[in-house]
Amino acid sequence: MKRTWMPRQNALGMGLVLFASGAWWIAPTNASKVPDFEAAPKQHSPVISPAVPDDLALFGEPVPLDRFGVVEALDRELIVNTYRHSSTMLYLKRAARWFPVIEPILEEEGVPLDFKYLAVIESGLSQVVSPAGAAGFWQFMKRTGPEYGLEVASTVDQRYHVELATRAACGYLKEAHEKLGSWVLAAASYNMGMSGVTKSLAAQHVNNYWDLHLNSETARYVYRLVALREVMEKPDQFGFQLTAQDVYAPLEGREVLVTDGIEDLASFAITQGTNLRELKAFNPWLRRDHLEVGEGQVYALRIPD
Repeated sequence: MKRTWMPRQNALGMGLVLFASGAWWIAPTNASKVPDFEAAPKQHSPVISPAVPDDLALFGEPVPLDRFGVVEALDRELIVNTYRHSSTMLYLKRAARWFPVIEPILEEEGVPLDFKYLAVIESGLSQVVSPAGAAGFWQFMKRTGPEYGLEVASTVDQRYHVELATRAACGYLKEAHEKLGSWVLAAASYNMGMSGVTKSLAAQHVNNYWDLHLNSETARYVYRLVALREVMEKPDQFGFQLTAQDVYAPLEGREVLVTDGIEDLASFAITQGTNLRELKAFNPWLRRDHLEVGEGQVYALRIPD
């Protein structure tokens, strides 16, 4: 059998490379030796069960912790959102930017401030689109957005307009509260609809959310809201340590009123001292690279400082 050999340098160092019977074999050398690591005992970080508070209220309504299953359901959501580190950390960072926008609107509309956490559980305070087509912070469907005053058109989709969508959500929640008689039930209806809540209450002969037997998603929905409120209002107690430099600052800018169409938003942005990327970040409701403006319409664009 004929054998050939030649020296070859590889990523691990110098060594001899032999070719025999169609196979390569690299002779080990001192240069390719993996460094030794000292053996050390491994230790896990402590994993602590979050404490369920002794007394809780949501939207000003008491949470009945003595009711069957309530503490365990809340405990589950506290554990999930405490140890779902990356997502909860992002919620905390984004909240510093968006809660100052959302809170004043809730106050003006007479909706409890706890509802800002509904936007967190719906979208994580990001401009997402669900598999069903719900969009924006408050996850309005294309057909329901216009029912609460949001424009959904070819170049404009106000489901992505944080301020306007927040007002639209307030409109829905106030309507649900009036119909259902409870803010907690109004919150549940945001997930399963007002008619869904009404039918479930009647079919099960109960008058509150805590006694309802629901599908898994809606059954966890309100508990998740409560749990995230607890974690986000007291992050240090749940192991999340952030400084002012860690969170996302509010978007500062000026307002420009537009009464005529804009053929090229990129060129428009340059004339305003910015660029298309920043313009779209400040105005995510602009869905195309141009803007159609109908007769009598006025749009307020936010321009970065």
